[in-house]
Amino acid sequence: MTDITASPMYRIMDLYEADRPRERLAALGPQALSNAELIAILLRVGVTGENAVQVGQRLLNKFGGLRGLHRVPFKELMDQYGLGEAKASQIKAAIELGRRLTLESPEERPAINSPADAAALVQYEMSALEQEHLRVILLDRRNRVMETVEVYKGSVSSSQIRVGEVFKEAIRKNASALIVTHNHPSGDPTPSPDDVAVTRAIVQAGKLLDVEVLDHLVIGQGRWVSLKERGLGFA
Repeated sequence: MTDITASPMYRIMDLYEADRPRERLAALGPQALSNAELIAILLRVGVTGENAVQVGQRLLNKFGGLRGLHRVPFKELMDQYGLGEAKASQIKAAIELGRRLTLESPEERPAINSPADAAALVQYEMSALEQEHLRVILLDRRNRVMETVEVYKGSVSSSQIRVGEVFKEAIRKNASALIVTHNHPSGDPTPSPDDVAVTRAIVQAGKLLDVEVLDHLVIGQGRWVSLKERGLGFA
C-alpha cells in the first residue's frame, strides 16, 4: 500500500529565524521589509507549497503591486487561494490605514508649493478609484491645505460639471485658493478636450469669485499631469 502523506502547511516559523518577517521587523524596522514580507506578517501562514512570503509575492504579482491590491474588489481578493474573508480583510484594513495616514496632517498643515506636492497628497487614493472623481484641495493664504473636498463622481465633462459646486466649500470656508484634481480610471492621465474645457470654465469663475485656481491635476496610474504646466485652460 502506498503511503500518502499530505503536503504540510507552510508557516513563517518554518523559515530560518533570520528570514522570518516578524523577527526581521523587530530587529531592523518595518522599512527593511519587502512588500511581500509585510503582507506575510498579516497572513501569518502560507498554503500547501507556499510559505506566507511566497503567498504575499503571488498576490503582488497577480494584482500589480500594492496599488493593485488597493483597487481589487474585496470579493475577488477573498477568493484568492489561501486567503478567505479574514485574511482579505486584514490586507484591505492595512492598506486603508496606510491611505488614511497619508491624509493626516501634522501639527503644521502641509503647504502646497508645486504640482508635485498636490499630486502626492491625492495620488495614492485617487489612482485606485474605479470611476472618475473630481475633488478640490482648499488652501489658505499661505497655500496650506485646509481640506480636500469631493465635488463630483462620474464623467468629468463640461456638460456634467456645475462650476458653482467646485467653489461651494471654498467660499463657505473662506479659502483663498484651490487646486482641482480628478482621476482617469484608465490609468492614462492625458487631458481630454473636456478636461481642458472644464478647467477653462473653473479658472474664469475663480477670477469672478476671488478664489485663485492654482492648477488642475489629472491623476493616472503612477503618473499625473498638471494642466497649468502644459498651458491648458489657464490663459
